Amino acid sequence: MTPAAPLLELQGISKRFGAAQALAGVHFSLQRGEIHALCGENGAGKSTLMKIIDGIHAPDAGAILLDGQRVVIDGPAHAMRLGIGLVHQEIALCGDATVAENLFMPHINTQPSAWMDYADLNRRAVQVLRRLGQDIDPALRVDQLGISSQQLVEIARALTLDCKVLILDEPTAALTEVESAALFRVLHGLKAQGIGIIYISHRMAEIFEHCDRVTVLRDGRDVHCACIADMTPDALVRSMVGRDLGNYYPPGQADTGQPPETLLDVQGIDDGARVHGISFSLRRGEILGISGLMGAGRSELAETVCGLRRARQGSVSLRGKPLRLRRYADALRHGIAYLSEDRKAAGLFLDMPIEQNVSSMALARISGRFGLLRRPAERQLAVDLGARLKLKSAGVGQDAACLSGGNQQKVAIAKLLATRPAVLLMDEPTRGVDVGAKSEIHHLLRELADQGVGVVVISSELPEIIGLCDRALVIRNGRLAGELARADMTEEKLLRLASGLGAQETA
Repeated sequence: MTPAAPLLELQGISKRFGAAQALAGVHFSLQRGEIHALCGENGAGKSTLMKIIDGIHAPDAGAILLDGQRVVIDGPAHAMRLGIGLVHQEIALCGDATVAENLFMPHINTQPSAWMDYADLNRRAVQVLRRLGQDIDPALRVDQLGISSQQLVEIARALTLDCKVLILDEPTAALTEVESAALFRVLHGLKAQGIGIIYISHRMAEIFEHCDRVTVLRDGRDVHCACIADMTPDALVRSMVGRDLGNYYPPGQADTGQPPETLLDVQGIDDGARVHGISFSLRRGEILGISGLMGAGRSELAETVCGLRRARQGSVSLRGKPLRLRRYADALRHGIAYLSEDRKAAGLFLDMPIEQNVSSMALARISGRFGLLRRPAERQLAVDLGARLKLKSAGVGQDAACLSGGNQQKVAIAKLLATRPAVLLMDEPTRGVDVGAKSEIHHLLRELADQGVGVVVISSELPEIIGLCDRALVIRNGRLAGELARADMTEEKLLRLASGLGAQETA
């Protein structure tokens, strides 16, 4: 029997941006009813390839075949009419429109009407969101939602389209385990209907549990394509990075035989809304994990500790000295730096060069007499930190917006390191970052801890909490649900505490 023609086929796709060759003769095929993983390091060309399929970029060479017919896709609206839906890694919603308006915006734009039936729009929105197990209020403005809820709205919007091909770029990067499970139930239902799904992810467990085939891009070329059943996680990682990663997670904090020095002490911190009387300490040279379900108050805790949110009660002390943190600038002055989970909105100046992003919170460090900025010092600072983080760019004069998501994350981290912090509060530090870069960030954080920096890592990835952290706090409903030492950490124990099945919260 002749094998069925691919639903989607890319033949020899090439794309250049200036001097940078983003794609070079890439071949890729997607079958009906298939979940096909697309893997590669940040900057390998995955997002560029997907934007070509969606009509955002035109290929310099090569052909696209849909249902066996060659097509020229001249924009996202044309791609949508052809049955192609793309969920971007970065949120692309209209913040001042409601959830329902965002969900059905493509339909509203293609079928304009003088009257909008908002009651019907909201009812339909509720139905779509329930497919993902969500009860988000459809009348809320999108900018009132947290980053994970926005990601779910982005995914739900794609479900409203009549797609043959659905492309998902890091869809679970901001989702909890429960939300991810709901998404995969929907994807397997779409697969059963014959829809082809291209799934971009750096999460090995998801790829091996849910995908049928995998194609690997490296340096803009397709280097491997195989059935998942014929691959192992180690083989896939080697294919992606072209080398062995060795120890993916660094060793834990060394036992010096001396009582650990308390670096940061937080007592009864309370913001009157999302954080309720939490106390904890961070030791010098320690990586402390903070785990919990979405909406538990993890990010709000970090924001309150560093002055981004107002503390109604409680105290923060550094090396035994009480601090008065009325705003984030106070925290920075004392050596407490915070990495936001949303690098696009709060972590970077996307329209500014890498060098200006890196120096933006450390201007005093690179200023001369009379406060004049020393441009050569600014550039050297960015070059040095970029090398330390193995940043891939066309140079430190390149705008941050032109970088891949993982390299943008490295710039956001370099921006914090430029302040020479004593305490780092890292909210989802490896979100949307490939396995090679993740390992590099993990080892960097351990290197900083070994130098005496106190590191707090907030992560939705339980393996990251277990593999990287020396201790873990679990937050539930804005309260401390429990604490686990490194030797006691398991996914089951973390989940039981996060869901209320473990120890009682600390009042």
